[in-house]
This record gives sequence, structure tokens and C-alpha cells, in this order.
Amino acid sequence: MSERVDEWVAEELSLIRSFARPLFKSVTQFTTNWLTESRILQDMEKLFCQLGVLVKLTPEAQAALGRLFTPEAIAKHDFFVRAGDTTHSVAFVMSGIFRCFATSPDGVEYNKTFFIENDLMGIYYALLLNRPSPLSVQALTPCSVLIADFRQIEALYDEHPTLERLARKQAEHLFLIKEQREIDLVMLDAKARYEKFQRNFPAIEQAVPQYHIASHLGITPTQLSRIRADR
Repeated sequence: MSERVDEWVAEELSLIRSFARPLFKSVTQFTTNWLTESRILQDMEKLFCQLGVLVKLTPEAQAALGRLFTPEAIAKHDFFVRAGDTTHSVAFVMSGIFRCFATSPDGVEYNKTFFIENDLMGIYYALLLNRPSPLSVQALTPCSVLIADFRQIEALYDEHPTLERLARKQAEHLFLIKEQREIDLVMLDAKARYEKFQRNFPAIEQAVPQYHIASHLGITPTQLSRIRADR
């Protein structure tokens, strides 16, 4: 009698499991999808909040632009763009740190700039002229980005003039950054450039190797160590 009861219980449990597994899988998939969509919505809200600093987009322009961006994770040391490649991608950095650098014919790397959280990232020389990129963009930490095709963004300009105005404002913003950096290289000594770097990029110093910072400042790692020791 006991053996029959055990067999009946085992059969019932097996039947319950056969129904429960698909249900559990379905609930798990639903929860995963919901969390993913919720995260994407949060990321898009963050993107439009940052773009709003430059230009107030119409709801229609915002919706059209939002459809072009997709989330992507970029592992540490992987490249967003490699020098010599043709690129049509722009990205909004959700988290992480990238370096944008040039490589001399003899293999020396020079870090032109860093892209950090809330930055718009792209090699505009390559995007606007449709030429191979002269620069590389590499992740220095694990990174999360929203990526879009710049050609698709440009295709929206006629229908949504605020997007074209946004592109102009972004170009002006980048020009001012470039102009100020060139002035700093001439007018400021290495110590002053380092102090300004700390103010502009407070989160980078402890997150990336010091030689990357030295390269950006136009000094050697030894010079940077001396500057830091004197503080």
C-alpha cells in the first residue's frame, strides 16, 4: 500500500512539474523582458535629458530619434572604432570610460580625449566626410552605450529641423572644446593642465592607468608621477 502511495505521489509531482516548468519559464522570460524594456526606457530618458541641454527637441523629433538608438555593451579593451575603418556610428555613453587616440607611424599612441558618462561619442571627421577614421576609440572599462547610425539621423533633418539644430549645437560644442584644449597646450604648463584635467574628469584618475592620462596631457608618465608627488 505504501509503495502504491509513493508511486502515486511521484506521478503527481512529475505531472505538476511538467506544467510548472513552462509556466516558470514564461514568467521568467516576461520578467526579463520587462526589466530590459524598463532599462532601455530609463537609458533613453537619460539621453534626451542630456540632449535637452543643447536643444529642446519636439516630441515628434524625440520619438523619431529614439527609434534609431539601440543599447549595446562594450567590453573593456574592445574598440568602438578602429583607425582606418569606415564608421557610421554615433553613441551616447551610459556608463564607462573610452579613450579616443591617434597612433603615429612609429606606433606611439596619443590620447586625444576621453568619453565618459553622458557624452555623445563619434569620429565626426569620418562621419561627415565618409572617410576612414584617423582615430581609434577604445573602452578602458566595461561600458554601456546607446548606438545609432549617423546617416539615419541625418535623414531626419528635413522632417525634424530641431534635430539639425541639435547637430549644429553639438558641432559648436565640440569646436569650443577643441579650441580650449589647443589654448591650454600653449598657455598652461604641465602642472596646470593636470589640475584642469582633474576638475574636468574627476572620475577618471583612479579608474584608468596613469600612462593614459600622461598621454592625454602631452607628458611622460614619469613627469606625471613627479607632478603628483609635488602636490
